[in-house]
Amino acid sequence: MQFNRVIFAGKRATCREPMAMALLSNEPLWRPIEVLARGIVVLFPEPMNQKAEAVLAGRGIRLPDYKSSLLEPSDFTEDTLVLTFDEEIRQKVLEMEGAKNVYVLTDVTGDELEIIDPYGGEIIQYGICLETMSNSIRKLAEILNENILFEGLPN
Repeated sequence: MQFNRVIFAGKRATCREPMAMALLSNEPLWRPIEVLARGIVVLFPEPMNQKAEAVLAGRGIRLPDYKSSLLEPSDFTEDTLVLTFDEEIRQKVLEMEGAKNVYVLTDVTGDELEIIDPYGGEIIQYGICLETMSNSIRKLAEILNENILFEGLPN
């Protein structure tokens, strides 16, 4: 399966999801892949968390016009990969109408370290989250570039 779109899905899509979107968008991909962030509980569009924005800016990455948006059944297509950061959110996404190709990021990349949710913590926690996530996103880019199938992963 070749994925032409990757959606990072989480609860509100104001922290880890836009950070992951920005990181993957800045990785060298061999073909055009649309990268998005979506939330499963988005009542109205919100900007990215200020601390998440600050740690990204420290790497020279900016998403000035970012606003959270709701994950919709229309987001699930054959060529869309939906990635969550934990099994709980993955299960909630799988309950949605039409859900397919939904995985936990670290299951796809084979990483053992969970990407913690820094929401509400100190800026150092956001920095640690970004560093941990960067490694997983780099591996994800390699997987997407090599077009490796996601065999053996629960879906």
